[in-house]
Amino acid sequence: MNCEAGQGHTGADLSETDILASLYFRLLRYSKTDPNHPERDRFILSKGHGVGGYYCTLAQAGLLDESLLKTYLQFDSKLPGHPVRQKTPFVEVNTGALGHGLPIGVGLALAAKKTGRDYTVYVLTGDGELQEGSNWEAAMAASQFKLDNLVWIVDRNRLQLADFTENIMMLKPLNKKMEAFGMSVHVTDGNAPASFIETMESLPANDGKPKVIIANTTKGKGVSFIENQPSWHHRIPKGEELPKALEELGC
Repeated sequence: MNCEAGQGHTGADLSETDILASLYFRLLRYSKTDPNHPERDRFILSKGHGVGGYYCTLAQAGLLDESLLKTYLQFDSKLPGHPVRQKTPFVEVNTGALGHGLPIGVGLALAAKKTGRDYTVYVLTGDGELQEGSNWEAAMAASQFKLDNLVWIVDRNRLQLADFTENIMMLKPLNKKMEAFGMSVHVTDGNAPASFIETMESLPANDGKPKVIIANTTKGKGVSFIENQPSWHHRIPKGEELPKALEELGC
């Protein structure tokens, strides 16, 4: 998709794929026939630049016409470069400006508490995105309002647009920082679906604490020449890179 479109975020798409597959094939509660079912779980892709991997997941889950993948990033496509609710079914929130997804998720989780609904709100952020202060304001609010129906998943691939996160703005010790904000913190392997699912399914319920999943991942997971390379934040496969990447992914 990225190669044909001539743009995209290949590294970010690949780091999140196992997380998205685990959510949509095992963990999320939704109706295939009603994207707006009132009892559905809410999922927000706050790292909206990873939308290529998101569209693929929706298609594999039967929530998106797979033929639309060929139109990715074309003019007036239903699949733009960031999630847009008005264009794509099952997209919960328009995202892309980093730092917005978690605050919106807090609002949705609080709405569930106020209205007596039992849905869970899942928000996937990047780790570079945590440099946006709005995330920490949202974390304070989530703890204040005891939003134990909120699950914040951090795609901890340790890379952002131009370099490693720790070189740009150190996040360590991330687990202790989040615990200090009153969150229930859990660390897992975000590229190992069995481990990720086990962690998610063992989360304590009704404990009055928002949940944080620090999902350790590899940016560009599955393709040797893309993995852990900062340049692949924006790069797309060209020439012989595409068949080589597809071969390594087993496609």
